[in-house]
Amino acid sequence: MAGRHAVVIGGSMGGLTAARILIERFARVTVLDRDELPDAVRPRRGVPHAEHGHALLLGGKQKLEELFPGIGDELVTRGGVPFDPGHDLLMHQKGALRRRFRSGNQGVSLTRAFLEFTLRARIAALPGVEIRDRTAVYGLTGTPGRVSGVALANGETLPADLVVNASGRGGAGADGWLRSLGCPAPEVDVVKVGVGYTTRLFHRRLGERLAGDGLLLLMAGAEGDKRAASVFAVEGDRWMVTLGGWHHTHAPTDPAGFADFAAALPSKAVRDIVLRSEPVAGDIPKKFTFPAAKRRRFERLRTLPAGFVALGDALCSFNPLYGQGMTVAAQQAVALGHALDRAGDAGTGMARTYYASVAKIADFPWQMAAASDFAYPETTGPKPRGTHFLNWYTGRVLLASHVSVPVNRALMDVQQLLAPPTAVMRPGMAVRALLAARRSPSFGSTDSP
Repeated sequence: MAGRHAVVIGGSMGGLTAARILIERFARVTVLDRDELPDAVRPRRGVPHAEHGHALLLGGKQKLEELFPGIGDELVTRGGVPFDPGHDLLMHQKGALRRRFRSGNQGVSLTRAFLEFTLRARIAALPGVEIRDRTAVYGLTGTPGRVSGVALANGETLPADLVVNASGRGGAGADGWLRSLGCPAPEVDVVKVGVGYTTRLFHRRLGERLAGDGLLLLMAGAEGDKRAASVFAVEGDRWMVTLGGWHHTHAPTDPAGFADFAAALPSKAVRDIVLRSEPVAGDIPKKFTFPAAKRRRFERLRTLPAGFVALGDALCSFNPLYGQGMTVAAQQAVALGHALDRAGDAGTGMARTYYASVAKIADFPWQMAAASDFAYPETTGPKPRGTHFLNWYTGRVLLASHVSVPVNRALMDVQQLLAPPTAVMRPGMAVRALLAARRSPSFGSTDSP
């Protein structure tokens, strides 16, 4: 055992996966969340983007299966929509659809609220785990260089051998808590993207599929077009449609404006759902804005506090248009378990091992997202090295994916965080991609599925 008691601040995806890891290494785990956690599947105030489309990448699903055996089958049995990401997920990028193929893998399409509710029920049933909602953390307790617990807003103090800050994008507030204990706050990389999107629910007829024979669609505009869209078949026989884009190219929240935005998109599938389907009664378009992606560089600190780590969006908050956040959080939780096993306790050595590991986990998705964001001249922030070349080469790979199954398969594995980026950069694959790119259809197609 790494200790007697661990406290997790935040009961969302990062906090729940962390709790699952910690209960195997601590006698007790307490999960604290300031929200009232619902006893049914519904979005909650503390997760402002919960009412919008969420992608559980295959890499994340694999990690969740390791932590919660049988979770994939449970989600499907309870209403999640199974899909083959190579065949049922339509990817409309660079002006055309990527070539479909049977991947042999199964994803699950569902709402964030449904996934979170299911995992929370699993965690709550574990011996030694306590989930306390409507409980706000006021600060950390401890001595210089050592966190020993949390102070709650109600005046209560909870001692802990390890505190995990999984409080989401607002987790930067913990920097002040750390300074009060004589610990420096990390540097923060900020990439301003001006992302915003609007989501609306529509009824889905029994067995209905998108134009192009898909169950999900992701669309990014051709070069210079800042618009993006997604259509996901989700539980409850519904289509979840999200429209928006980068740098204030946001969809309106009034139904007529939402429909007009969809009608102007180059994707027939999106237009058909929005213009021909019946909206879910009582559902109104909801907007979410995301000004900037942020990465807090704990791995660069010379001095790290014992008894404390950050995880999930409190550590690295990705541009949500790429759907990486939940998967990376699950990978970070697994890395935390490995670091605890290696160190045997929650001291500074464990923290240093953990942050070195999660920095490597975040490097590729962060660079992949930032490179795509820097395709727009309005994007500002620290530009990862090699961004210009990466954008050029990725553009060629995307063109090749319109016509080549091997290239699209390799690219899909990379984007689903199943394979490293080298999978599309090996010499043989690079030659195949560069040759196939020449056969891509025109960028000017305006009526693709």
